[in-house]
This record gives sequence, structure tokens and C-alpha cells, in this order.
Amino acid sequence: MASSPYLCLSCSIKRHLRYVQCLLPIVLLLFIVSCAGRPFYPLPRKLAGSDKQPLQTSRPYNIAHRGSNGEIPEETAPAYLRAIEEGADFIETDILSSKDGVLICFHDVVLDFTTDIAEHKEFTDRKRTYEVQGVKSTGYFVVDFTLKELKSLRVKQRCPFRDQQYNGKFSIITFEEFISIALNAPRVVGIYPEIKNPVFINERVKWPDGKKFEDKFVETLKKNGYKGTYLSKDWLKKPAFIQSFAPTSLVYASKLTDLPKILLIDDVTVPTQDTNQTYWEITSDHYFDFINKYVVGIGPWKDTVVPVVKNYLQKPTDLVARAHAHNLQVHPYTYRNENSFLHFNFSQDPYAEYHYWLNTIGVDGLFTDFTGSLHNFQKWTSDDNSANKLLHKIAVMVSSYKKI
Repeated sequence: MASSPYLCLSCSIKRHLRYVQCLLPIVLLLFIVSCAGRPFYPLPRKLAGSDKQPLQTSRPYNIAHRGSNGEIPEETAPAYLRAIEEGADFIETDILSSKDGVLICFHDVVLDFTTDIAEHKEFTDRKRTYEVQGVKSTGYFVVDFTLKELKSLRVKQRCPFRDQQYNGKFSIITFEEFISIALNAPRVVGIYPEIKNPVFINERVKWPDGKKFEDKFVETLKKNGYKGTYLSKDWLKKPAFIQSFAPTSLVYASKLTDLPKILLIDDVTVPTQDTNQTYWEITSDHYFDFINKYVVGIGPWKDTVVPVVKNYLQKPTDLVARAHAHNLQVHPYTYRNENSFLHFNFSQDPYAEYHYWLNTIGVDGLFTDFTGSLHNFQKWTSDDNSANKLLHKIAVMVSSYKKI
């Protein structure tokens, strides 16, 4: 008996449906992976209308130390853009000044270590020796170059064991350009600029009307709409922390703006650059009583919070507990993925380090060179495990496909 054409068509459709069902997991995976090369985890994005997704304030802050500089040369536009893409809450930068008084983003007072200055023969005669924080240093100082000259240089990766492919591709950026990167982000991204080496800058750079480095610093923030106390409505629109190792600069800046400030704290052997106070003085309860009138937190070197002997962590100090008792946040620095920076206690696992500092020590934010790693850790260990559920579903689908 001849087969019905309708029966044949039905069988064909069923076969095609089974085929599509088998291919569905593969298509889904290819779609996710191919989405513009973006990271696998979901990124914040613009909400409906002109409003941006707000800054998260429910967990410790992910502070992109000089951008995502574990991947891309520090303090460059691509390093900051990458950090934003990876989920940073704040992008951090160091502010210095050019010879002609333009504020720039650069960490060192000399250009020698992270630019191609040595290749510029036209600047050979610019090498100088200055005293910086009580120590004589020789090199090509930022303050001896105009902005135009600084823009002619190209930045390179500081650490030789990190990716060198971007060396020579990116220029130094200004404070204004840095701010624009944050303001143009697809969500609310905070900024975390440092008043860097203010004593040295004020000695070497002069502005009209007797203005100081700190004045120009705060003027730039105000010009771009940064204002408000911590967690105020104005602050949440454009979040910013002002940081410095110089207590007098923070006290001075407090007279100019109500933006929250963070006192950075160096190693136990390093005195403050402006007041020459010891580590023990500025971490005493008496000093915390004084400084919390001007700052909302401290940013200590992490090895002063938990001492280290022969690369092993020792018993934690009471610094975090005492700071919290004085209503001060604690944002330690700096967290890096490489084994050379990880203490033996963490078995070469940066996620183990993040777990220790966030859940055992209980800090309120972390300066990290690897923004994506911290973002991943916080996402994977947060109460919102929708991403985990999606990954599990995809894994089950792929597993089912393999069995067919």
C-alpha cells in the first residue's frame, strides 16, 4: 500500500524537530560566546530611558587599581574601559601635574618605568635629580614636561611577566579624560582619584592666583558635577572617593568639597609624606578620633592589616575592627592574581585570597589589578545565583547532547 504524502511529511517534520533540538545547546553556546567577545558573566547595562544602572552598594567595592592593569598598561584609557567592562564599581587613578599645570593620570613622579621616554632623544637633557619624600631620585620627572610633550610618549606595561603586546600603543591621559571615561560608561561607575605626592607637586608647579595642587584637583571634580557626602543623592549620581597619603591634603580638601575621602596608609616603616608621622601614630585610636572628622575610611597596605613572615600570613591585627569602631571603612591595597604576589596560605588561588579578605577579615572594598577576577568571585558567591543557574542549565543541555 502506498504511503500517504501527509504521513511522510509528518515524519520528516518530526525528524527535523529532533535535529533542531539536538543542535539547540550548541547554537546557544555559540551565541553566548560570540557576543562581541564579551565576558561570559552578565555585565551591567543601561536601563530603560536615560537612567543608568546605579552603583551597587550592597557588597564591598571592586576598585580597579589603575584600571585593569593586570591586563593592559596602567592608567591608560583602554585599561579603564576594560575595568568597566569587567564590572568595576570604581576606577582608581593617581593624579599628578604637567609642567604647564594640567592634571594627568600617572602613578610615578618619574616617566622612566612605564613610558618610552628613553627612546625620545629630544628629551635627553631633561633628566634631573630631585628630593621626593626625603629621598633623592634621578630620572625624567613628569613636572618637567608640558602636556603636549607628555602626550607624545607611549605607555608600557610595568611588570615584565604581564602581557607586553600593548606596549607603545597608548598615551598618557588627563584627569578630564579619565572622568569622561567614567561618565560615559553604560552604567554608573565611580571614580577614585588620588592626590599624588602633593608636597612635591606644590613645590615644582605653580598655578595663577596662588592656587595649590589640591585646589585644581577639587576644581576639576566640581566642574564635572562631583559633589555630595557619602551615599547622598548627589554622590550616588556621580560617586567619587578622594584618596591621599597626605593627611593635610585631605584636611585642606575637606574645606573645598564634601566628597568622601580616604586616608591611605603605607607600610609600617614609611612616615606620612607631609606630617612625618609614623604608621603607629596614624593608626592609633586617638588619631582615628581626629581624622574621622575629615575622612570616611582608610586605605592600608594589606600586609599591615595581616602581617606576613616568609610569605605566610600571621595573626591579623585589630586595625579593621578598630577602624570600624570609629565608623571608618577599610579599603586595603593591592590584590594581584600572580603567584609572586599571593601568600602561600592561598595555595596560588586568588579566589581564596578574596574569600579570606572579604569574609574573614571583613573589609569594605579592595584595590585590585584584576577587576574581572574579583567581579567573578563576588558574582559567583553572591545571593543572586541566576548566573550559576544559567551555567548549570547549559551544562545539562550539553551533557544531554553528548549522550544522543
